[in-house]
Amino acid sequence: MTLPLTPDELLTTTRSVRKRLDLDRPVPIELVRECLEVALQAPTGSNSQGWHWVVVTDPERRRTIGEYYKRSYDRYRETRAERSAELSAERQAVGARVATSADHLAERMGDVPVLVLACITVGGDLPAGNQAGLWGSLLPAAWSYQLAARARGLGTAWTTLHLAHEREIGELLGIPPQVRQGVLLPTAYYTGETFRPAPREPLDKVLHIDAW
Repeated sequence: MTLPLTPDELLTTTRSVRKRLDLDRPVPIELVRECLEVALQAPTGSNSQGWHWVVVTDPERRRTIGEYYKRSYDRYRETRAERSAELSAERQAVGARVATSADHLAERMGDVPVLVLACITVGGDLPAGNQAGLWGSLLPAAWSYQLAARARGLGTAWTTLHLAHEREIGELLGIPPQVRQGVLLPTAYYTGETFRPAPREPLDKVLHIDAW
């Protein structure tokens, strides 16, 4: 059932859900398809529509992807404290809360009912220079999927650490080598209703008009 959210509410409360994903409640594939139908209306460079969507519901494949993700996350976690030391005390506090939820997701990634991989056809090696045109033809659609999921009572999280094992996951799922993965979106019903805008830097701190 679609939630009664205004556009502004939807855009400001679509958060990465990690701890509050309901790992026991099945997600109907029809609901995932609805979200992907919305995603296909996103902008794409030259109307190329080179995207592909791999929806993983098989328990063993989800478990294997979860193991790869956890392996990559453990390496990332080793350097997290060093990066956190460079932040302000306020941002360190926010980061600590995010880190706790990220730890939880890393432990349970393979248990999430649906894993959605957003992919795009490259045709060869990734461009050596600016890749904005390539990923700009995929990532807006992935965000549209998350918005559609939120409107339908589903939680998602934007994750990319699996890409350290992109080749292995591609082989597991039979993804052709010319198709590259852009983002992994764990998807499940969520628990609780306390979605609200997240802390952000004031606009004037990052806004530049006419020049830097």
